[in-house]
Amino acid sequence: MNTLQNFAAPTGRFFLAIMFFMSGLTKISQYTATQGYMEAMGVPGFLLPLVILTEAVGGLAIILGWKTKYVAFALAGFSVLSAILFHADFSNQAEMTNFMKNIAIAGGFLTLFVHGAGAYSLDNRANQKSA
Repeated sequence: MNTLQNFAAPTGRFFLAIMFFMSGLTKISQYTATQGYMEAMGVPGFLLPLVILTEAVGGLAIILGWKTKYVAFALAGFSVLSAILFHADFSNQAEMTNFMKNIAIAGGFLTLFVHGAGAYSLDNRANQKSA
């Protein structure tokens, strides 16, 4: 069981975070359109660089298992905030699904916040060196 858990930890981190990493990169290539969408939803467009940084760097940090507890907590908050700001139209089934997806992702990040990165992570490696 321990071997399965060791491989499940990095796989789970990858599955949870790749969407954020890729989304951050996509926002760079579609900067103007993304900024327009944010402004249409009532979110100031000048926040886009912070969003890109949060998604791209935060996603990569989770994938690598670096500062996992801090980043997971931040991305959980980001996921809930984006659910509320962008997907709270419960009369639209697609938006309701996106809202619930973001809440579920926040739950995954809170689990990482509590339990840490697990095996095959930079956090684990740093803990082994300091022991």
